[in-house]
Amino acid sequence: MLTIYGVYCSRASRNYWMAEELGIPFQSVPVIQARLLADPLAADAQINTKSPAFLAVNPMGLIPAIDDDGLVLAESLANNLYLARKHGGPLAGADVREEGEMTAWTLWVATEVEPHTVKIVLTYDNAQENTPEGKALIEACVRGLERPLARLEQHLQTRDYVVGGRFTVADLNLAEVLRYAMSETHLFDRHPAVTAWLGRCHARPGFEAMMAGRRKEAQAA
Repeated sequence: MLTIYGVYCSRASRNYWMAEELGIPFQSVPVIQARLLADPLAADAQINTKSPAFLAVNPMGLIPAIDDDGLVLAESLANNLYLARKHGGPLAGADVREEGEMTAWTLWVATEVEPHTVKIVLTYDNAQENTPEGKALIEACVRGLERPLARLEQHLQTRDYVVGGRFTVADLNLAEVLRYAMSETHLFDRHPAVTAWLGRCHARPGFEAMMAGRRKEAQAA
């Protein structure tokens, strides 16, 4: 069985969404970020990214990680590419050409987009969005996202999804990275094709199931 290490309110959301899309059984181990705990090494601390039990799974101390029948992987976007390839179906590449496109788009979003979006979401997580420093950082990240979003906007002018005319792992990976910046509505207002595409992605039952997991965690916190 697939085991996903990480709380829903983390990058593990990508892997939970993927498992829901594939309709495969999975076990959730809710490893929390150590930075959220006063003493992550306390004897009674919730399992977290500094816990020895988790470091035995991922020595880098980052979530998510997955264990799929003994195969351990610890890069969220690559985890999804692996799961798509293993289980096949419409989320996976129909041929080597589509697989290449899906890999290329995933690497693109990891290198060109996520360095900006993650700074935005962390600024909000740390309640710094209304400070002068926070506002300046968000503005700089929005500027950094203009060129990548213009590229995606152009690509989506003539298609509903990124690869193959259907929802695939590439859409899921890109949508999850971009979700971190959706607080900046003015940025997305300038990219209507991207906004409409995100709406299609977020209307999927798999996404709704993942978000339900996030809401349940937030209510329990």
